[in-house]
Amino acid sequence: MKGILPDEGDPNAKHVQKSNDKMMQVVKNDENRSLKTNRLFPTPNKPDPMPADLAFLFTKITPEQMIYMWNVLTLIFVTQCLMVIGYAAALSFFPDYWWTCTLTFGLPFSYIAIQNIYIDHDVMHGATFPRYEWQKFITHCFADFFSLPWEEFVLEHNRHHASTVDLLVQGEFGWDPEEFHYALQQWSDKWYHYILTIPWIPVVHFFGLNDTGALFALEWYCHFPDEGTGGKCNKEFWTKWVPRRLKHSAFVASLWACIWLLGTVPLGRPLSEGWRFMFTVSFFARVGFSAAWIFITNFTHSLPWNRFIANDPARTWPLLHSIMAIVLGGRHRWNEMLFHDVHHAFPNAVGTLSQRGRFHGWEKVHDAAAEVLHRGLWKPNGDEPTEMQKQQRKRSILMRSAKMDSKM
Repeated sequence: MKGILPDEGDPNAKHVQKSNDKMMQVVKNDENRSLKTNRLFPTPNKPDPMPADLAFLFTKITPEQMIYMWNVLTLIFVTQCLMVIGYAAALSFFPDYWWTCTLTFGLPFSYIAIQNIYIDHDVMHGATFPRYEWQKFITHCFADFFSLPWEEFVLEHNRHHASTVDLLVQGEFGWDPEEFHYALQQWSDKWYHYILTIPWIPVVHFFGLNDTGALFALEWYCHFPDEGTGGKCNKEFWTKWVPRRLKHSAFVASLWACIWLLGTVPLGRPLSEGWRFMFTVSFFARVGFSAAWIFITNFTHSLPWNRFIANDPARTWPLLHSIMAIVLGGRHRWNEMLFHDVHHAFPNAVGTLSQRGRFHGWEKVHDAAAEVLHRGLWKPNGDEPTEMQKQQRKRSILMRSAKMDSKM
């Protein structure tokens, strides 16, 4: 899967051996063009020779940095567990202050869930495999009652990158597991049509139709793994995929069973009423996880958002940057919203902008990403510029102009 992403070699090379697995293919015709748009699979314009001030952005992260990110992810899980226990204790000692206890727990819990997804995203782009096997079970277990195992979470996200190279053209080179989200926000060019569908975006996220949710897991399971020869069962289905799914699902079920029990005896309730506590915890978790995925998937892949940032809102809307940096957990996270197109051009070589900002500072990463954008994300191949490329060009010119003005 990693080998078919945009920044892994020359995607138009005819000598590249194709996999028989549909999930491991870039869907093109004999002329190496998309069946959907007739565009060539674009080649990222990686700086060559590499300037000294951009080298850090394309340097592979170190083992120490990988361990650090997994430690942060582990800390988030431990914090979530302690917060749930603390919530149960607060309700036990202060049963007459349900709203106070619940909001004091719930709002920070939703905020932690947002951090959870951003760390997951950082980890899967550069530190995919944990130091300890048990860590892969704690990556997103609070997101829903049922979800994808870590390995398939990474796999389906890479499928998204292989299929959707241009942020505004989903599934251009094969099936994208996240296409349904984009259909709700880009199915028409009439603004009044969006009134019918955009309000459903937070709803479908809340009920688990995102990368860490139950509905999304069911959708993925209907597509992967591919059937075997002659329609037979995939030879690795029972030996590899089912055991992984069962172990992950058992861990997630055990976690929520413990939360159910916390809502019974400690609160003086019968076993049959544990759902009241469990659903409250799940509600606030879903709010946070949904918000994170709306930012990562819906905002960054929408035409209105890309038109907005093409006008250089850093200069005209500075307060927005400050507020969103707080909401997402820092300006290094906000860079991911501003330069998601850079991330899609170099999902392996650069990884996530928030991950780079964690180790090099948000401003250094911001300036480097702006320079990469100004150089052009894709090598010219004779195709007409897409709408996204036009917005990128406009934005890079404005950002370069603003940078020059600040130096004067």
